[in-house]
Amino acid sequence: MFYYLALLQFFFLLLLLFLGWQAWLYFRHLRLKKRIEKSPFPTELLSHLQRIPHYRLLDDSLKKALHRKILYFLATKEFRGVKITVTEEMKAVISFYACLMVLKIPNECYEALRTILIYPSEVLYEDLRAHERVYRKERVILEGQSAGDTVVIAWNDARKEAYHLRHHNVVVHELAHVLDFEDGVMDGVPPLERSRTDEWARTLYRRFQALQTKARKNRDWGKYALLGEYAATDEAEFFAVVTELYFQSPWILTKHFPDLYREWKSFFGLDTARLFAALEKRRSLS
Repeated sequence: MFYYLALLQFFFLLLLLFLGWQAWLYFRHLRLKKRIEKSPFPTELLSHLQRIPHYRLLDDSLKKALHRKILYFLATKEFRGVKITVTEEMKAVISFYACLMVLKIPNECYEALRTILIYPSEVLYEDLRAHERVYRKERVILEGQSAGDTVVIAWNDARKEAYHLRHHNVVVHELAHVLDFEDGVMDGVPPLERSRTDEWARTLYRRFQALQTKARKNRDWGKYALLGEYAATDEAEFFAVVTELYFQSPWILTKHFPDLYREWKSFFGLDTARLFAALEKRRSLS
């Protein structure tokens, strides 16, 4: 009798400790947001943001909201350099694209993400791969990686992609993986309202399967060449690659894959094709 009573008291104490911890985190979050609301945006960060073409096309209200997200992101993430010193430019570029992605998603700021590791350039490593039961080591060039609460970014790629118009963006790609995994599964379906999950999944898997067919045959790619072979790796990479296009080259999606653009817009909440239309014109003239 006394054993069960003691056990019950123990679990009750654990519950109180857990609730107390959650309350502390909640009020800490509120205090941080209140402090950020009163804080001016750092001039040095702003000078770096103004060099990014995407940033210059945002209106003042979006910039203001973005600044708040960036300050919260910087206050809650650890930036660590590997054989490189972390600079304000690195923080500005990485936090800009990370926060642009979730600008219209309420309260979203990658709560599970803790650390951003920055390498000076791509990382070369050996990977053991299997093909028809034959295993061999291959050298792989890594521009970025997302694993658990950590994201790896190669700075030379991130910097070039921030200031010059490209379809690829390593920061967007890796942060897309973080969003994808927030429901506990990296499957190309980010956390969505239940009413939207089925349509998203149908659209994604239909396009993904068509891309895989093209990749297996390696011919007659047509418009699927715009997505590329890497997007056919699995559904998670498909989601990340399409997310890159959604923010970097949305006109590709609106023209060739309007169904994908519609679903991505429903999740991210930004009409990137309208916001960044000027980038398409600039690229067509270059």
